[in-house]
Amino acid sequence: MGKATISVGEDGVPHVYFTGVYEYSMDDRGRLPLPPRFRPDLKSGLVLTQGTPDACIRVYPNSKFEELAAEIMREPVTTEAGRVMRRTFFSAAFATELDAQGRVLVPPPLRRWANLSADVVVTGTGDAMEIWNKTDFEATRPAEEQMLSRLWGQGSAAAETE
Repeated sequence: MGKATISVGEDGVPHVYFTGVYEYSMDDRGRLPLPPRFRPDLKSGLVLTQGTPDACIRVYPNSKFEELAAEIMREPVTTEAGRVMRRTFFSAAFATELDAQGRVLVPPPLRRWANLSADVVVTGTGDAMEIWNKTDFEATRPAEEQMLSRLWGQGSAAAETE
């Protein structure tokens, strides 16, 4: 299990890093609890998006989503890339809030996209979280660990700790 990791950026503002892997059950209505440690950082709202190209859902605090949206908007809509980026990014985004029990309601289109059923995994990815079908998440791990090992190289300190 993970904890919120907080650091202070160059701007003097504390930054929360979403870390850890959490297993939860999503109810039939699509309500899913998010880790209690991160709930205060999501009180101002959050945005759920497709985790393209991965079959998962990305969970962004509003502030991070706004940063990503501004980046997407830099590409002019008059270009094909700008239109495709905007259409893909914004059409798959759903603004929401946590309920009183710290749950988020995952919209049906995103549940279908990520093949979500009752057993899900919520994993930290630094500036966001991802929601995965538990079986799909476990299936990705061996290939990702191999890739990470290759990227870090055999002599790195990180590779030696495995």
